[in-house]
Amino acid sequence: MAWQNWVDELKGFDVNEISLENIGAWPTLVRAFVWLLVFIVCLVGGYFYVVADLRKELDVAKAKEAQLKQEFEKKAFKAAKLEPLKKQMKEMEASFEVLLGQLPVDTEVPGLLEDMTEKAVSNGLDIASIQLQSERVQEFYIELPIAIKVSGTYHDLAAFVSGIAGLPRIVTLHDFNITSDKALTGQEMSITAKTYRYKDTEGGK
Repeated sequence: MAWQNWVDELKGFDVNEISLENIGAWPTLVRAFVWLLVFIVCLVGGYFYVVADLRKELDVAKAKEAQLKQEFEKKAFKAAKLEPLKKQMKEMEASFEVLLGQLPVDTEVPGLLEDMTEKAVSNGLDIASIQLQSERVQEFYIELPIAIKVSGTYHDLAAFVSGIAGLPRIVTLHDFNITSDKALTGQEMSITAKTYRYKDTEGGK
């Protein structure tokens, strides 16, 4: 049998006779073992020099994939919120336009003073003065203070203040000061009403 021949060949082989020059004369089992050993060495070398680098590249690619997934999820979330934000922006712009419409321009200030005078008269107050003060320029708007001094009963003064606050234009009230008016049967009130003008109505100045 071939197997018995290989064994006999191996028994009669002297290890000291091993030489690369006469490799063809080596016993079949020795040659098979050597080739198997070479094959294993090639596999191990291929793993460490090729496969190991590929595994590192694969790990890097997986990490990059996870990062890209996170970025995609964030962008998808932002995209989902984009339409509601656009709608909210349009609503804010509409509200802003309404507020701008409540800010008087120069030509409307005399009318505002007339409205204040009418509110004072309709509530039975005596008007000492309603005077427009110097404008105060702020970052985005111009403040227009109006010094008001009137006298009457507490009830009439409260009705006047309520009427001023209810004007269609934005008017804020500041610096309340009420004193007893001995000459009249009532109270004297001094107050500063402030209205505002958007800067763009002056060309951004």
